[in-house]
Amino acid sequence: MIQPDGKAAAWAEAERLTAHFRAAGALPVEADILQPADTLLDLYGEDIRARAYVTTDPLRGEMMLRPDFTVPVVQMHMSSGADPARYTYAGEVFRRQEIDPHRPVEYLQVGYEVFDGQDPAAADAEVFAVISDALSGLPLRAATGDIGILMAAVRGLRTTDARKAALLRHIWRPRRFRALLERFGGRVPAPPTRVALLEAADPMALAGADIGLRGRDEVEARIEALREDAAAAPISAEEVSLIDAILALRETVPMVLSQLRDIAMDLPAVGSAVQMLSRRSDALAARGVAVDTLEFEGSFGRTALEYYDGFVFGLYIDGRPELPPIATGGRYDALTTVLGGGRAVPAVGGVIRPGLVVSLRGGA
Repeated sequence: MIQPDGKAAAWAEAERLTAHFRAAGALPVEADILQPADTLLDLYGEDIRARAYVTTDPLRGEMMLRPDFTVPVVQMHMSSGADPARYTYAGEVFRRQEIDPHRPVEYLQVGYEVFDGQDPAAADAEVFAVISDALSGLPLRAATGDIGILMAAVRGLRTTDARKAALLRHIWRPRRFRALLERFGGRVPAPPTRVALLEAADPMALAGADIGLRGRDEVEARIEALREDAAAAPISAEEVSLIDAILALRETVPMVLSQLRDIAMDLPAVGSAVQMLSRRSDALAARGVAVDTLEFEGSFGRTALEYYDGFVFGLYIDGRPELPPIATGGRYDALTTVLGGGRAVPAVGGVIRPGLVVSLRGGA
């Protein structure tokens, strides 16, 4: 297995990458290693605890060792008001590894972030090309996707707003998303406990006046929402099939574009997202990227930190699928809205792991 050659070599590579990003117009910035946990918990819920190291400070409350740089960099940018802006940063991030004990829990990240709404497709292409250029000469395989297409498809379903909201909330949890899609499509029955609750003469008596921290009003509202869901017509088999077709896409960008244009005939809601993919393809080609052989996967990026909502990409060590990607990135417009108090700034960025770059160049 590829192992980092040591922190000194990784830091030297980080400095080289930072210089590369500065030459592309990025301003160097820093972020505290200890980050307030409440912001990340508000964004991702309790799921983030499974991936981050959490501690408690008697004066500051819960804190997390920095799981990545994107959130603090977005906070910094949204408070500065600069537009457009490009940033680069380098430092350790910390991720718990509960499945693979061989993956490091602490490693260096070097990033490049672009906040520019003038031409989002061009900004997407810029980030991908600048990061790819920084890794030129390495045996890497590129994969791309676009979570915005799946999100647009979900929003276009002929079903209730509550069902669409549930599916959107679980896009980054593929198994939960699939279970919901199957149930909303009538392919699997509702859980027996839910059926019993709704068929009870007095559901509140069965549920109890208080469940955990929920009060009676919350329980009643939840029961009413369950009734409305039970009364809703299932999502049509045709629309479920269209979602499945999007998730199953795995071809070169030109081939995917052709297939998506066909899907858009039956699901017009994805039309704008497909046009965005087409513009991005043109912008990538203009930067010298070989889009005719660039891979696109309809489900790519759905297991990353859940702030990406558009273009996503990863660069992998060719022939070593068991290893983590050497670089990843994507678009996260919605995150700027949340952290900017309603003010949105189109944003896209990516990170490189310099330790893996050192090992790969050393032939380890």
